[in-house]
Formats: sequence, structure tokens, C-alpha cells
Amino acid sequence: MSDLIIPAGAGRKLVTPAQQVTFKATGEMGSSISVFEVVVPPGFDVGAHVHTRSQEFFYVLEGELDLLCFEPAERTADTWHHWESAKGDRVVRAGEGSCMFVPPGTPHAFRNATDQPVKMLFQSYPSPEHESYFEEIAEIWSRGTAVDPAAVAAMRRRYDVSQITPLRFAPPPDTATASPGPDTNAPRSGR
Repeated sequence: MSDLIIPAGAGRKLVTPAQQVTFKATGEMGSSISVFEVVVPPGFDVGAHVHTRSQEFFYVLEGELDLLCFEPAERTADTWHHWESAKGDRVVRAGEGSCMFVPPGTPHAFRNATDQPVKMLFQSYPSPEHESYFEEIAEIWSRGTAVDPAAVAAMRRRYDVSQITPLRFAPPPDTATASPGPDTNAPRSGR
């Protein structure tokens, strides 16, 4: 089979307590965009952030995500969940088949506020920047120690991620794993 045809469920997987990322199209394959299938667990909130040069596209395959993609009238540092734009745009609960395009310079975020995992297709331009980001965050997780927020913040800056509100992973008690670490508000894997 060609390396350019990826069967269902196939592709290189990076698994952390906060996300499962499967690489579908990469710079190594000659793609100018990186394409991933991402499983977002209950309680994961990537936090509002912005990229100066990257473009992104999100497509909900299964489940529902809360999505934000606009400049708010007022940025708050604690949460993006209640942001509103000067034109009245608000956070959207997006179901299967919904998508979000994120141009450079646009604040955006997603979270799984449900009690079920959500599957999405995620594309990022240019390749391989986000591939490297996911690899590095997975390596940080694999060390088995508490995640150092300063190290994660420095890594995000290298990959064109300016965080506005905190990334959070607080799984509901019945879906929590035994090893998420002592501080569920500490930076975890994610975009």
C-alpha cells in the first residue's frame, strides 16, 4: 500500500493523558499542511490562544466541542468561555460536521465540555510546525514527572502559540485516569 493512503485507524499515534493525536499527512510526505485526527477527552480546554503566522482548520467528526474564533470586545485572562465580539459573536457548541477556519492573528479555542470523547480532524499550515509541537509535548509527558509550566510556555512560543487564557485538563471524576498529575490546571498536551 502507498504511504500516501492511510487506512482508517492507521497513522503514527502520540498518546498523552490529555489527547490522542494520529498523524495523517505530514511534511515528510511532501504536504505543505499537517493533518491530524485528534481525540479530545472530556474536560480538555486548549485555552484561547493566537498564532501570528499559522493557519488552522478544525472539523468535528464525532461529538461536540465548544469553539471560539474571533477577537473579543474584551480579552479576559481567566477564561474565554463567555467572550463576545463587538459584533455579538459568541462561543458556539459545534456538533458533527461543524468546522472552524482560523486565519493568522485570530484568537481561537476549543474545549470538550461534554462527558464523552470528541474526535476531530485538525489541519495546520505550515507543515511541519505542529507536527514538531505535538512530538515535543508528547515527549514532555513521557518523562513521567509533573509538567513544568515555564518549559511548556517557552515551547509554545517557539511554535507560534501565544496563550491568552490557560490550557486546562480537568476530566470529570468518572473519566479521570489514575495518572493525570496533581495539578489538573497545569499545562498539558494540546494545541
